[in-house]
Amino acid sequence: MTGRLFEKAAVITGAGRGIGYATARLFAREGARLGLIDRDATGLEQSVKQLAAEFPSAVIHWSQADIAEHRTITPAIDTLAAALGRLDILVNNAAARAFGPVADATPESWTEVLQTNVTGYAMCSRAALPYLRRSGAASIVNVASVFAIAGRSNMGQYDASKAAILSLTRVLACEEAGHGIRVNAVCPGSTWTPWTYGRAQARGMSLEDLKAKGAVPCLLGRWAEADEIAFPILWLASDEASFITGVALPVDGGLTAI
Repeated sequence: MTGRLFEKAAVITGAGRGIGYATARLFAREGARLGLIDRDATGLEQSVKQLAAEFPSAVIHWSQADIAEHRTITPAIDTLAAALGRLDILVNNAAARAFGPVADATPESWTEVLQTNVTGYAMCSRAALPYLRRSGAASIVNVASVFAIAGRSNMGQYDASKAAILSLTRVLACEEAGHGIRVNAVCPGSTWTPWTYGRAQARGMSLEDLKAKGAVPCLLGRWAEADEIAFPILWLASDEASFITGVALPVDGGLTAI
């Protein structure tokens, strides 16, 4: 451990697996005190047990909540901030996905995706801001997507919601700079997580074929590992990025350079 987040208090949504879990694990390694949120209580509890076993001295609190439900997410963040005694970092990571062309998307599907990916991020931020403002040097990191910048077919609802997150990031950066809060976004490319495993069957591919061929082409020619997204999140959350706000950082293996 190098202590890059020593004694910082961080809330991470979607922390039960994938990028959220990789971020929680990295933050724990770097000395942060954690408040973890996921809508899957069983998966989150198991992840917390794994983190506690690996980092026995870490301070870890957790709460089951769905970011799409403001009546539960606000009390969850209040409870975690109280347990941690302060809040310095918010990582908005939880997300909803939908597949298919825009021509086939229903109003109900749009509502579900936007309620989580846009309204959910906004409500998490609103709940956290009173605590973050007291920090004096706080950071919000929003997990967007490289496909908020680059186009592709069949995920228009998800990608449009992630583009909205970039706008939300810039607006919050403007509004909260006077309170000492930096707000940035990371934009991952194709990332190998437990969620992508489930896509193998839906796409009629074996895990081996999915890993070899399923990523959107990029210069590095492979999937990202979850840790490769977590490290940029760590950097933006840390004081090392103290003069960076309002930025959307592609972490995409060079996809946006093509």
